[in-house]
Amino acid sequence: MKQRGKLRYETTETSLADLSEEHEPKHGKLELPLFDFNTVAAATNNFSNKLGQGGFGPVYKGKLLDKREIAVKRLSRTSGQGGQEFKNELMLISKLQHRNLVRLLGYCIGRDEKILLYEYMPNKSLDAFLFDPTKRILLDWSIRFNIIDGIARGLLYLHRDSRLKVIHRDLKASNILLDEDMNPKISDFGMARIFGGKQTLANTNRVVGTYGYMSPEYAMEGIFSEKSDVFSFGVLLLEIVTSKKNTNFYLLEESYNLLGYVWQKWNENKVLEIMDPTLAESYNSQELMRCIHIGLLCVQDHASDRPTMSMVVSMLSSEGILPLPKQPAFTIERTQFSNILFNINDAVSINSVTITNPEGR
Repeated sequence: MKQRGKLRYETTETSLADLSEEHEPKHGKLELPLFDFNTVAAATNNFSNKLGQGGFGPVYKGKLLDKREIAVKRLSRTSGQGGQEFKNELMLISKLQHRNLVRLLGYCIGRDEKILLYEYMPNKSLDAFLFDPTKRILLDWSIRFNIIDGIARGLLYLHRDSRLKVIHRDLKASNILLDEDMNPKISDFGMARIFGGKQTLANTNRVVGTYGYMSPEYAMEGIFSEKSDVFSFGVLLLEIVTSKKNTNFYLLEESYNLLGYVWQKWNENKVLEIMDPTLAESYNSQELMRCIHIGLLCVQDHASDRPTMSMVVSMLSSEGILPLPKQPAFTIERTQFSNILFNINDAVSINSVTITNPEGR
């Protein structure tokens, strides 16, 4: 991938919805409970307890008759996502089980409604803690390291250990949910894609994801692979260490984004200065330095220079010597970077929402 722009790949992306021969998924194929609309409405008190709003639509808290608490994702008619993403997430998450993936409990289709029922995560999403000036104090170093390790293990399962080889394509802090013990659960698989056989790369003219987390080869050319998720993981790791968003971190005097700032401090041997100050009493210097090192390796410009998630998990759990990182991607001056992104068929926005090219359905 050294000569980016000259390579062309004949592989095609596989939608998870293509696994179903029917237009709508069937109960027997999914091995998931099919809930009727009235049951879901009663469980959510007629959709009155709203937890938040995502690209898919609103999310509500509910309780089933057996007292299980649930999170209910209801596809909005005005959503940028649609039936394809709904089936994508439904078909995928029903086939995957891992302690670091959110668990799907059932679904509802009818009355022009498309609804997913998940296990309820009492601590909501990582971004609600990480970027809040008060709540981030609750994330001491041991919790943050556990979150980093859990996300890495969840991605490794998706890439290598599950019966499906899955590329998530939208890994970010708001898509990491936290259970009652602050264990991370990767969520939101509407944009995920399955790779079949020995496939390692895919090309798409529909770039989806979130500004600040997308790898350069994906943002620029629509090429995605395991290494695209690795790049997103590296950005997320550095955000967890710093409590700073890559999407709006900007040093006026140096014109650096978060990746550029970390790279600068790395070269000045002042890398501990990027640490969230609230970690001063809890951090393990060896673990923290190693995490920053791994984060830089994950955000390398060329995909071939990034580690696989199996290597990342090994790096996190060992004390072996790590290779030296090169200058990461997207450390250029912000206005130059913005101009580049805005020339990619207007595919990328500079806010924190999931983006996509317009495409007829």
